Amino acid sequence: MKDMKNRSGCPVSCSLEVWGDKWSLLIIRDLMLNKQYTYSEFLNADESISTNILAARLLALEENGLITKSTNPHNKSSTLYSLTQKGIDLLPTLVEIHLWADKYLDISDDKKSLLQEIKSDKNAFILKSKKYLQS
Repeated sequence: MKDMKNRSGCPVSCSLEVWGDKWSLLIIRDLMLNKQYTYSEFLNADESISTNILAARLLALEENGLITKSTNPHNKSSTLYSLTQKGIDLLPTLVEIHLWADKYLDISDDKKSLLQEIKSDKNAFILKSKKYLQS
């Protein structure tokens, strides 16, 4: 893991230094919710991340122990990215971000079914998602 000097000992500040930029959270989101695992799948996401930013964020997430990479068994020239347990443990945080956004922001219709699933039984959604990600 990368040795970092924190701005302060505040848990929020320390956490934001690891995963708090928008691109890192979107990569984590894709790995959790959209099941996107390859570099090209990240590049094709709706937010249009640039290649240099993507490469830097993937490296930082790997150095901080949130993701791991491996060779794609179906395409040896492709790398698969997946969450570590440390990354999976961010699932409740992303669920709460979804709920907050649903309450205060305009959310696209294609995301409404996920929000309904979360709202119908948040704890069950988290448990089911964690089991899937850990398998």
